[in-house]
Amino acid sequence: MNKTLFDNISIILVDTKTPANIGATARCMMNMGLSRLILVNPPKDPLHEAEKLAAGADVILKQALIIPTLKEAIADCSLVFGISRHKGRLRKNICTPRQAAESLASLLSKNKVALVFGNEVNGLTREDLSLCHEFISIPASDQFPSLNLSHAVMIVVYELYLACKNPIATNTEKLAPSKTIEDFYQHLKKTLLNIKFFDQDDPKPILFALRQLFGRSRLTLRDVAILRGILNTVDRVKEREK
Repeated sequence: MNKTLFDNISIILVDTKTPANIGATARCMMNMGLSRLILVNPPKDPLHEAEKLAAGADVILKQALIIPTLKEAIADCSLVFGISRHKGRLRKNICTPRQAAESLASLLSKNKVALVFGNEVNGLTREDLSLCHEFISIPASDQFPSLNLSHAVMIVVYELYLACKNPIATNTEKLAPSKTIEDFYQHLKKTLLNIKFFDQDDPKPILFALRQLFGRSRLTLRDVAILRGILNTVDRVKEREK
């Protein structure tokens, strides 16, 4: 196993409700060779439940980063996968854990990747999902599709472990970091509002669809520069019309 590749993977837990699930996640990560854990707004843990469930993976808990928002947590990541069972909320860019692992394994030498898991009750919010570039849905029984958080983590990282276990052809293409992508989306929103592209009171559904469209394109820095160049031209033309 190439440890360097796995150093570019972050497991991000957002608004986790139960400290024990954080500990169990740390154990799953250590089982599969991962070490970068990021906690967004984690719960207090006065009884050290996380440490108990980590069962030897304490080092991952001690090194875990605590960051207030998902947006900040993924700022330097070039590819962000949101894990959700609510396919209807996503519509596109959805793959299984195996498909995701196979598609991103070759990118790990040059890009930082985040795997984002929501809380045990409601999963990721729509706002959280909008920050993700692609999505993973774990196949499960229709009669009982809801998985325990740490079990979901184990399934995803197990597939990733298998995909990276044998020598893989590396992709030298470097994708644009999440912060650069978010800056582009804000520019896109501003320009579209300025040219009155939206014919409805709530532009969020269209903006979410555009995020999905560009998300599955896996934009590079050059791609973003070209797109923002187009937006700058539109902005200038619109300004001259005033």
